[in-house]
Amino acid sequence: MIRFDHHTQFITVTNLNWLPILKSDFHKQILLEAIKHRVQQQAITVYAFVIMPNHFHVIWQLHDGIKKDQFQRDFLKFTSRSILKFMKMNDDTLLPKVKVSDKDREYQIWERNSLSIDIYSMPFFFQKFNYIHNNPLQSKWNLAKLPEKYYYSSANFYFSGIDSFGILTHFNE
Repeated sequence: MIRFDHHTQFITVTNLNWLPILKSDFHKQILLEAIKHRVQQQAITVYAFVIMPNHFHVIWQLHDGIKKDQFQRDFLKFTSRSILKFMKMNDDTLLPKVKVSDKDREYQIWERNSLSIDIYSMPFFFQKFNYIHNNPLQSKWNLAKLPEKYYYSSANFYFSGIDSFGILTHFNE
């Protein structure tokens, strides 16, 4: 893995009330494009990810000079606004369910206080890495029979060497 001042992190972000907002491939694509933009800006290195219908997991490392709290806040704010805009344009049936009565917002896509854990060891890295790639196989989801067959995941990158998203770095690099 690349070495920066920041530790590699395991991130979990859930949709408000676990709603299946990310079931839409358009919403998944918004998330992927936001990640890709930050990779191209050299703000992060992404080692693994999976996008599930109501949450996503990422293993990434922030580059030097990036402030963790600001980065995550801005990333979630941008993706939330983009997904909301798309939902409004398409009269998404989930739109009324993300309406909130907060002082600072009318709608909310992400649950507050997403999980962010620093990874200090390779065994812990591999535990989260395997968890991410096996997430679509859970009986609750049953999105694929094999990890590498689920499109919205980095599993196929590690199986085939092909980065279909242009965002991944192999953890051995």
